[in-house]
Amino acid sequence: NQTMKLQSLVLAAATALTMTTAFAVPAGTWTVGVGIAHIEPDSKNGSLGDIGIDHIDPDVRPTITGEYFVADNVGVELLGALPFHHDMVLNLPDSSQVEARTQHLPPTLSLQYHFDGYNLPMNVKPFVGVGLNYTTFFKERIYLGNGNDLDIKDSWGAAGHVGVDFKINTTDAVRVDARYIDLEPDVKLNGEKIGKAEINPWVYGLSYVKSF
Repeated sequence: NQTMKLQSLVLAAATALTMTTAFAVPAGTWTVGVGIAHIEPDSKNGSLGDIGIDHIDPDVRPTITGEYFVADNVGVELLGALPFHHDMVLNLPDSSQVEARTQHLPPTLSLQYHFDGYNLPMNVKPFVGVGLNYTTFFKERIYLGNGNDLDIKDSWGAAGHVGVDFKINTTDAVRVDARYIDLEPDVKLNGEKIGKAEINPWVYGLSYVKSF
């Protein structure tokens, strides 16, 4: 389940932090990454009282990351992106369906460990991380007739991160990565709390990373 997936990522990060390496990314290094991310909500999104969530559509948006290495191979990374857009289909009690939509920003702060050595090719640099996500929602809409107000509350949650940097030269790399975000915001309809949206997405990224 989703909790076990997040626990697995946390365990991988904790294990990595106990290991030594042969070739370190030195403390004081900065990296900046620019790319795209595909956010894929969980296939099971729960229900909002009598309203079921049939599905939440995925989306793709540009991203930017900045990471500072506080120790050799250990970095603190901040992820930012342009707003993600999600269309939703909700199942009403009378078996009819209604559409809804929202936008959100998901900044995520992670502590990361970058591997070096371990008989890996010199240009292949895996990493793992754990951190905290804050997602703010806005421009919510529900097409249920005039006078109905959908409100998805901002949400805090844990995040796990795994990826690989493929070095092009000493300062540049192509990064492929995946994040899991524990995202279950409260939802209100016309001011009344009706439940939680179990979004819990995987976020798959491709980016160009430069170190300084």
